[in-house]
Amino acid sequence: MSFLNDALETTRETMRRDQVWPMLMPDVQVNVDKDVILYVEGVSVSFDGFKALNDLNLYVNDGELRCLIGANGAGKTTMMDVITGKTQPDQGSVYFGQTLDLLSRSEPEIAQLGIGRKFQQPTVFAEQSVFTNLELSLKTNQGVWSSLTARLSSEESDRIDTVLHTIGLKGQRNLLAGALSHGQKQWLEIGMLLVSQPRLLLIDEPVAGMTAEEGERTGELLQQLAGEHTVIVVEHDMEFVRSIARTVTVLHQGSVLAEGSMDEVQNNPDVIEVYLGSEE
Repeated sequence: MSFLNDALETTRETMRRDQVWPMLMPDVQVNVDKDVILYVEGVSVSFDGFKALNDLNLYVNDGELRCLIGANGAGKTTMMDVITGKTQPDQGSVYFGQTLDLLSRSEPEIAQLGIGRKFQQPTVFAEQSVFTNLELSLKTNQGVWSSLTARLSSEESDRIDTVLHTIGLKGQRNLLAGALSHGQKQWLEIGMLLVSQPRLLLIDEPVAGMTAEEGERTGELLQQLAGEHTVIVVEHDMEFVRSIARTVTVLHQGSVLAEGSMDEVQNNPDVIEVYLGSEE
């Protein structure tokens, strides 16, 4: 089936989404007794002498919506690479809850712990329906071919229906994903993460290329997800950040420059100088 070969090649080259069909791991409880779900402490990463992350410290509370901003090269992508296991830091520690050491786990294992990542460009199975895209993204210990033919349980079907409602694509469930608008593809890809019931979502530039209406709907979706999920949004569109921000973290040269409400951040002299100054 050519669509499957194309899909597999896409996942290898552009997303390395091992979490689409990983082996199941035993259920693991995330300890958030202190209300913090993500601990990034003293993390440094160097590439050929360039410090992409420099003694980075970041703490994210369980269920919060955190916006992450910073100029190109500030370390945002590298930080997400470290959290998801794509990049090993030179030093530091990264914990999911108080006890789960992410640096000792592989990318598929981290995904199975409940950490999902959506890249900037949506990568969906264009020749398959919206429903099938979600079906293929369910956690399963079956092989690829088995997952295509296995019957869904009632619980799995209900989960997909719930996700379709959440992402606003119930009316497009039987439509080919390739026929969706850019914004709808972004929502579908968020849905492909949601069916696996992640605790933490890392969302990279979700409104890039969207219409104003799609951007507004995306903001509503991300705000809706916060609470049941922890959501970290990396975004350059400052108007969008202002519309959804609860807490904003500003990265600069691989470290946290400032953190707080949007008002606090945009009035911070250091932030104005290095990042927001051109807008003032």
